[in-house]
Amino acid sequence: MEDTIIQEYAEKVRATGTIDPQLYVDYNVKRGLRNADGTGVLVGLTRVGAVHGYIISENEKVPVAGQLIYRGVNVEQLVASCEAEGRPGFEESAYLLLFGELPTASELAQWGRVLDAARRLPDGFKEAAIIRAPGNDIMNSLARAVLTAHIYDERPDDLSLANVLRQCINLIARYPVMAAYAYQAKAHYHLGKSLFLRHPEDGKSTAESFLMMIREDAHYTRLEADLLDLSLILHADHGGGNNSAFTTHVVASAYTDTYGVLAAATLSLKGPRHGGANRRVMDQMAEIKSNVKKWDDAGEVADYLHKILDKQAGDGTGLLYGLGHAVYTISDPRTDLLREKARLLAKQKGREDEFALYELIDRIGPDVFNSGRAKKKVLCTNVDFYSGFVYDMMGIPSDLFTPIFAISRVVGWCAHRLEELVNGGPIVRPAFKSVSQNREYVPISAR
Repeated sequence: MEDTIIQEYAEKVRATGTIDPQLYVDYNVKRGLRNADGTGVLVGLTRVGAVHGYIISENEKVPVAGQLIYRGVNVEQLVASCEAEGRPGFEESAYLLLFGELPTASELAQWGRVLDAARRLPDGFKEAAIIRAPGNDIMNSLARAVLTAHIYDERPDDLSLANVLRQCINLIARYPVMAAYAYQAKAHYHLGKSLFLRHPEDGKSTAESFLMMIREDAHYTRLEADLLDLSLILHADHGGGNNSAFTTHVVASAYTDTYGVLAAATLSLKGPRHGGANRRVMDQMAEIKSNVKKWDDAGEVADYLHKILDKQAGDGTGLLYGLGHAVYTISDPRTDLLREKARLLAKQKGREDEFALYELIDRIGPDVFNSGRAKKKVLCTNVDFYSGFVYDMMGIPSDLFTPIFAISRVVGWCAHRLEELVNGGPIVRPAFKSVSQNREYVPISAR
């Protein structure tokens, strides 16, 4: 198809599809399902997870320190307990999010065995779904593998609670395996590297198993496994209103199968406005490191941040990636937890100067953003600010940053998918007002 024809069509789409922004104001449209003050429109209820970054007092939004809650349990407490006992916590988080209870030691051990058994892919699956059609985008490959799993399920469209739960457990266990194999297939067929396909090993945590499967030597340090486990805990759920969780509720409300629901959520997460944000942080930080001579000079760093905000540097959007969040204001609890582990890894990897630059921007970024603004905004760095740097220090390719997010968040999607099924609400169907003008049909001979 000729580019000139496509360009002509594109101009028609732009000319006939553009809507006057004032109309959204005139009709009080909640664009992005956001209220005028930036808070989310209340469209549902959930017992799964909660995100707190402000309170509403006297009809005004009041910033508070951020909290992330899984089934009523503060994630900071969950992380602290697991660290004190020297054990991984992602599997416990998954149990809590799915079943609503903290597992006993015996229940957690049994849950680990259930996940071990479920990680084994059906015979021929990896060849048919991944190896014979190696993709250049791992998130697309992951979504395709999820859809292909429908073929290997004897009861793919059975929407009974027990069957959907079985499907969810299988996919939670298999997302790390499918993502690792999709990465290895890309590395081999698109990047010319050797092909390593290792079976997951029983008794390993999700973090340990994933690191083993993506590395040529299958080795990892205790700190690396602990850090990846922490990241998986922190990304497992973020309430029902984030884009991929809401996608889960929307698609599940149509009573489609589990594979379709989770493929849709996966592709929602792929978007750079959602799960792909940490890669943009890394790109922006690479530019800052290349253009700022003294990384410890707050003035020089601030000057370059101003250039980015003024669209004189960066990607031209005027955005400081990793700064600000739709809910968190004073602090993002995930950032606070990840930052301290990142400090230890930076020391181990000899990248303390880079970490110091991250901390400097973390500290001065909000003030730089607000300088010269009549209306100040309370904002903080979010988890994306540090997560990409953490993965990079671990030698994890940037292609895997968002798939790692999916490996974790599939737990939350499944919990929301099950919640939608249990509560049996109506199909999600919000209103759109047509603003086109009616006109008479004109016969083709008269056009």
